[in-house]
Amino acid sequence: MGWFISELIKRTDPHNRSLSDFFREEVAEPLEAEFYIGLPEYIDDTRVSTIKGVSSVLDLFKSFSTFPISLLFAFMNPKSLTSKSMVDSKNLLAHSNFNTREMRQIEFPSGNGIGLVRDMAKIYSEFANGGINLKLESNTFEELKKNPEPTKNGFQDVVQTIETAFHLGFFKPLETGSNYGSPQCFGHPGAGGSFCFADPKNKVGFAYAMTKVGMYMFDDPREVALRNAFYECL
Repeated sequence: MGWFISELIKRTDPHNRSLSDFFREEVAEPLEAEFYIGLPEYIDDTRVSTIKGVSSVLDLFKSFSTFPISLLFAFMNPKSLTSKSMVDSKNLLAHSNFNTREMRQIEFPSGNGIGLVRDMAKIYSEFANGGINLKLESNTFEELKKNPEPTKNGFQDVVQTIETAFHLGFFKPLETGSNYGSPQCFGHPGAGGSFCFADPKNKVGFAYAMTKVGMYMFDDPREVALRNAFYECL
């Protein structure tokens, strides 16, 4: 999803900014939020957490019980769209790459956003409250809250083999999938179990990120437990 958004910005921004520059100047700096798409040189690696992935192929297969059975078969089929887009036979355990400076510093909008988790919640809280400080247009905010529209094949994701719903680049609640928050919510899960979203109904932002990679498509039990506690506090 990040690549699509990046290309849209490159083609429409009157200042011809990259996604990284656009996000920094239009979102992060106005909100005084520390989050980067491509780690700047002046940020020392000692400030960045080390991601702990699976340590062996055996551990990876042990974790497959958390995946839908349809996804497992798709992973094992080299001709499937899932395998072609998500499996690297030469480097199956790629999580350690994300601990290298080379990976952290490039603009990789679908995978290497780095920042303070509380500031991720701060950003989504701004959008949950209508983006007043960012001067978000009201019609844009109303559009973000709308229910997603299914494709001609419904909500079935042909790569992930399960039902998912997206609207304007955001992951939306779905009764047959991740039915988080309320229908107005919009956000996005991340690899390993992380998840951030805006809840306009309750006017709050939520963010969870982990250092140990989990093996769930979404609704990682660690994140769900925190999310449930979060809503109990409202």
